[in-house]
Amino acid sequence: MNPFDAGADSPMGSTLAVASDEALVISAKAGMHLAYAKLCRRHSSSILRSIHRITRSEEDAEDGLQESLLKAFIHLNKFDGRSKFPTWLTRIAINSALMIVRKKRAHPESPFDGDMLSHLQSYDPGLDPERRFLERERNLKLRKAVRHLPPLLREATEIRCSEEVTVSEVAARTRASLVAIKSRLLRARKSLIRALSEDEVLHGAVSRLERTRITRL
Repeated sequence: MNPFDAGADSPMGSTLAVASDEALVISAKAGMHLAYAKLCRRHSSSILRSIHRITRSEEDAEDGLQESLLKAFIHLNKFDGRSKFPTWLTRIAINSALMIVRKKRAHPESPFDGDMLSHLQSYDPGLDPERRFLERERNLKLRKAVRHLPPLLREATEIRCSEEVTVSEVAARTRASLVAIKSRLLRARKSLIRALSEDEVLHGAVSRLERTRITRL
């Protein structure tokens, strides 16, 4: 008898708590639903957070979580173990979250919600869901970095990017010299690249594409 083919209240049920994901997946594939339920409990919190980062809605995140867990259960036999189970489940969750967003928005809004630096954000439709997710996360990181710029640097950056005006027009709007504005934009650019490059969660480096976008300042 497989130890996972036991009721939750049975002595064998305690084995679930210490079993590896790999062992649980094998048992779940064999039809032991308690094993899959344990996988769901083990990874639901992190999956929910990933979905919420995309949907920005608790209700949508909950729906996305349930849909993702159901899809993973249906396609569990297709999981070949080449990646870790939570990685595979996260891919499914990201796809579910993106589908929810697409269904709710006839014209998807920028993750900047239409505010500053929106033109720095552009998605490559050729990117897979994970890459699009990381791209979104980096864009959110960029917006946060802009908000933490010193007031003069932030003002110049917002005018330059959100309204897509020339450096000369920025100088006129801010009543500063052209030299001063160029200096502020240069300092802002360096600060933004540094902020993105220090983000270990997003794998630490700023891509060439992102550097090109920021260089437009």
